[in-house]
Amino acid sequence: MTLLVDERTAVSPPAARPRTRRTRRWVGALYAAPTAFMVGMFFLVPLGLVAYMSLHHWPLLGAPELNAPENYAGMADDELLATAAWFTLKYTVVVTVLLFGLSFGLALLVQHPGRGVGLLRTAYFIPAAVGFASASLLFLGLLSDEIGPVNRILESLGLLHGYVSWTSGSPGSALGSAVGLVLWRFAGFNMLILLTGLQAIPVEVYEAARLDGASRWATFRRITVPLMRPTLALVLTLMVTGSLLAFDQFWILTRGGPDNSTTSLVMIIYRKAFIELDLGSAAAISVVLLVVLVLFNVVQLGMLRRKG
Repeated sequence: MTLLVDERTAVSPPAARPRTRRTRRWVGALYAAPTAFMVGMFFLVPLGLVAYMSLHHWPLLGAPELNAPENYAGMADDELLATAAWFTLKYTVVVTVLLFGLSFGLALLVQHPGRGVGLLRTAYFIPAAVGFASASLLFLGLLSDEIGPVNRILESLGLLHGYVSWTSGSPGSALGSAVGLVLWRFAGFNMLILLTGLQAIPVEVYEAARLDGASRWATFRRITVPLMRPTLALVLTLMVTGSLLAFDQFWILTRGGPDNSTTSLVMIIYRKAFIELDLGSAAAISVVLLVVLVLFNVVQLGMLRRKG
C-alpha cells in the first residue's frame, strides 16, 4: 500500500523553525537599521550633547569648563527668562483655545459632502502649504505701517484713524498679530485632522441617536466628542507643543518687542546661544523645556491608554 502525504499537512523539521525565526529577525533588523541610525545620529547623540553642555560653562569660542549646576541655578535669577516663560504660557493658552475652536468649527462646517464643500476644504487647507517663515514675512508686509495694505483698508472703511503699528506698537497688538498669523496658517491643517476623526464615526450611530430623539447638542456632546477623544488629544498635543516652541512668528514679526513683551522661551535660548555666546545656559533652558514637553506628552498618552 502506498501512503500519499499531502504537502500542505507535512510538518517541517523542528530545527527549521528556529532558523526561520532568526532569519526573519535579522531581516527585520536590517530594515530598521537605517531608521535607527538616523534617530541615533540626529536625535539621541544631539540630545546627549545638549545634556552634557548644560553642565558646563560652554562659550562659543574657547574651552568648556564644568560648572554644574550653575546653569540650572542661574535660571531662577533671570528676570527675562521668567517674563518669557509667563508670556509663552499665556500665548499657549490663547492660541490653543482660539485655534482649537476655529479648527473644530471649520471641520464641522465641511463635515458633510455637498455643493462647494470640496472647494471650501481646499481653501481652508491652502495656508498650510505655505512655509511658516514665508507666512510670517507675508504678514509682516501686510501689517506694515509703511507699505502694508491693512492700515489703508481699515482707514478707508472708517475703522482706523491715525498711525497704528500692529507688530511693535503695543504688547496687545504685537501678540494679536502673532495669534492672527498662527490661526491663518494652522487652522486648515488642524481642521483636516479633526475632519478625519469626524468621518471615522459610523453614520449608524448618528442615525440611532436621531431615532431616539436626541437633539443636535446632545448628539455632539454624547457621541461626537467621546468618540473623537483620541483625535482631540492629538490635536491639542500638537497645538500646545507648537505654542511652547514658538519662535518664527515672534522673531520675524515682533523681534520680541515692544520691550521684550513678546519674547518666547525659544527666543531666550537663541539669544543665550548666539548673542550672549553662552551655549551652556542655552542648553540648560533647552533641557528644562524638553522635560516640560515630555511630561505633557506622558499625561496625554496616559489619557489615551485609559480610554483604550
